[in-house]
Amino acid sequence: MRALLLVALGSALGGAARFLLAGWVGARLGGAFPWGTVLVNVSGSALIGVLAAREEIISPETRQFLMAGVLGGFTTFSSFSLQTFRLAQEGDWARAAGNVLGSVCLCLAAVAIGYRLARLA
Repeated sequence: MRALLLVALGSALGGAARFLLAGWVGARLGGAFPWGTVLVNVSGSALIGVLAAREEIISPETRQFLMAGVLGGFTTFSSFSLQTFRLAQEGDWARAAGNVLGSVCLCLAAVAIGYRLARLA
């Protein structure tokens, strides 16, 4: 139960940070390209890389709070990036490429399907 509360609190903080940072960047650079989202995804991926590289010195509770909670709320792209990186690091290039291609293609298809279904209603 404690782990769930840590992840929930971290997710709330990460989601709020994503909202504020992406909004701030969008207000300054305009909405023609989602620079705020790109910044969130890249910075979240960099931060999860730092934490993963040092995870042996971080307590399990702190790791849950920061990695699953804060960064999971900030951007799920960071988790995707770390998982893909670990597959590549293990030399499993086929699965790493499959994760990238599969995730991007399936998620874009899911957005399109969801959008179309919602427009039918």
